[in-house]
Amino acid sequence: MTDVKTTTNPVKPKRPPQTRTGLTDTGVKKAADKSARTRAREFAMQALYQHFVGRNAADSIDLFTRDLVGFHKADSAHYDALLHGCIEQAKQLDAAITPLLDRPMAEISPVEHAVLWIGAYEFKNCLDVPWRVVLNECIELAKAFGGTDGHKYVNGVLNKLAPSLRASEVASDRPQQHP
Repeated sequence: MTDVKTTTNPVKPKRPPQTRTGLTDTGVKKAADKSARTRAREFAMQALYQHFVGRNAADSIDLFTRDLVGFHKADSAHYDALLHGCIEQAKQLDAAITPLLDRPMAEISPVEHAVLWIGAYEFKNCLDVPWRVVLNECIELAKAFGGTDGHKYVNGVLNKLAPSLRASEVASDRPQQHP
């Protein structure tokens, strides 16, 4: 007598086909779809966060950040400009941002503060980057790293700041009012 085992293969439910949107489950761009400048902004924001929270020197933050996974894919020149430029121009950046806030700067989270610095610095010094690109990149940074509605706050502040630093570009870009 032979012992025959019968196996049953359960029927697996069919899954819907995957869609490739280039976004993670949280709505953030996947790493492979990010530009070198976007990556530079992300690393600069993280480095500025260290500056705010840890009070570390820019050079030590810079060395640490360059060792992080994925840094080699970032635009290192733009990263350098953002990190060192924001720290060197801290007083001027805060002076431009503070009048637009609805609370003291000390009450702004370090993430939003860093993103506002990046936006203000790029408005002022990176004239090759259109103001709307700066605004959008900063909103995306705040969405990825900031609090729940931090991106809305960043959007509001930078939208008010742009006309003072990029007056002609903003004026020509905004829709004209017709009577």
